[in-house]
Amino acid sequence: MGIFDWKHWIVILVVVVLVFGTKKLKNLGTDVGESIKGFRKAMNDDEKHPEQPPVQPTAQPTVQPTVQPQQPVPPAQAPHQPHTIDAQAQRVEDPIRKD
Repeated sequence: MGIFDWKHWIVILVVVVLVFGTKKLKNLGTDVGESIKGFRKAMNDDEKHPEQPPVQPTAQPTVQPTVQPQQPVPPAQAPHQPHTIDAQAQRVEDPIRKD
């Protein structure tokens, strides 16, 4: 006889059914089952994709627009330089307690 005997599990089950109701428990079970099925399907799809060779599209001429490259505008200051503050730290006095 352990901490959770079969009698304890029955009492816990009855309390859960009384608290949540059978309709909510049924919906919860259905949602969990559907999520497990979706997970299994996704795992099987991931395993099947590497076996299939990638499909090559039919050879159609593609027209690429000609875009002339723009010259980058140099900023006043380099963007990757660190920002530092040159100042001395000053001690702040503790607030006065009103006990």
